[in-house]
Amino acid sequence: MAYAHPEVLVSTEWVAGHLTDPGFRLIEVDVDTTAYDSGHIAGAVGWNWQSQLNDPVRRDIPDKKAFAELLSKAGVTPKTTLVLYGDNNNWFAAFAFWLLQLYGHADAKLMNGGRAKWVAEGRPLVTERANVRATTYPVPKKVNAAIRAKRPEVEKALKAKKTALVDVRSTPEFVGEIIAPPGMTETAQRAGHIPGAKNIPWSKAVATDGTFKPFEEL
Repeated sequence: MAYAHPEVLVSTEWVAGHLTDPGFRLIEVDVDTTAYDSGHIAGAVGWNWQSQLNDPVRRDIPDKKAFAELLSKAGVTPKTTLVLYGDNNNWFAAFAFWLLQLYGHADAKLMNGGRAKWVAEGRPLVTERANVRATTYPVPKKVNAAIRAKRPEVEKALKAKKTALVDVRSTPEFVGEIIAPPGMTETAQRAGHIPGAKNIPWSKAVATDGTFKPFEEL
């Protein structure tokens, strides 16, 4: 057995060898929103998960139009190869990857090991912001609704014996000791978890170097 889609994971070495390729765009998405300005991979565009990957009014993901505008500002076209990476084991980089899948950008990948592995290998960082030419990314006509569960689907899943509900937050969050990770306190949340959910923290999916564990270990 192996990963269902191993092609979406690329190594730091692969990224280093493709930085100047035409049609290639790096996107950095960090939990620490100041990390990008302190140093990033040359050519990478920084996305802020708080202000750009969330709608602060609806408390939801950005809609199709807003996401198309974000891609346009990053100089992305439907044919661009997008590689995402970030801190905290690619936590929000993976969230951005999911958004790309939801809105139909097929050629998206994650740099396995994220920012930490790149730095640990002594690879260079720069502080200059990427100079990109804006595009006009088309507003997606369809949404891949199959990869998103809303409240009715979750409630239905709780009654289905063949459906597993997995909570990937830390154990202290799962058991209600805290309502959000340190530095990310969200007063609108309630402590605890959805009844019936199983806790498999995101951190359990990665090895000590930040790369995803082999299929057999997962």
